[in-house]
Amino acid sequence: MKLDLKKLKLRKVNETLQSIDPKKNNKNYTILNPEGNHAICVGLTDDIDITVKGHVGYYCGGMNQNANITIEGNAGTGVAENMMSGKIHVKGNASQSAGATAHGGFLIIDGDASSRCGISMKGIDIVVKGSVGHMSAFMAQSGNLIVCGNAGEALGDSLYETDIYIRGKVKSLGADCIEKKMDNKHLKKLEKLLKKAKLEKLKTKDFKRYGSARKLYNFKIDNVSSY
Repeated sequence: MKLDLKKLKLRKVNETLQSIDPKKNNKNYTILNPEGNHAICVGLTDDIDITVKGHVGYYCGGMNQNANITIEGNAGTGVAENMMSGKIHVKGNASQSAGATAHGGFLIIDGDASSRCGISMKGIDIVVKGSVGHMSAFMAQSGNLIVCGNAGEALGDSLYETDIYIRGKVKSLGADCIEKKMDNKHLKKLEKLLKKAKLEKLKTKDFKRYGSARKLYNFKIDNVSSY
């Protein structure tokens, strides 16, 4: 089923996608002429497939549950923000705060992601085939961030239990973020996530793992300058 944003208002498109009866309605949808509109495909709860033919604005796929969303273009700020489950695939680049506060699901970005990719992520798996900007995984709490390119300044600043895997160079690490040993458990997990993103040809041994030094969990006066 095709939904054309030149003919339909955005609210109507979202209401249509939010009120699907999987037993009665078509499970495949195409959104035409997105033209950078904000909040496309927000709040979806059903297991449906959606292809967006073009660039999207802010918060595309926000609060997603179960839906499989493919964006054939670039995405603005906060794509997959607060996503709970499902999959979002950006075939272009993503602006800042991709996957912010997301609790679950799978986000793939074929290009680069800007600053704060995975900020405060709470369980999502994010794979960026390009590079990420500064302060990516800032205050990240759980989940995995895989970057096949480089990372900007202050990677993983103030993070908790998120694992970060970087194939390229890291400009600098944030407070309480350190390089960690890549043991067999992490190699297997990384291999599984790369396969899920159809990146089987990449070698897990080329990645480095970063995580929390766990020195900022509790307040200590000696660390006051790092808070």
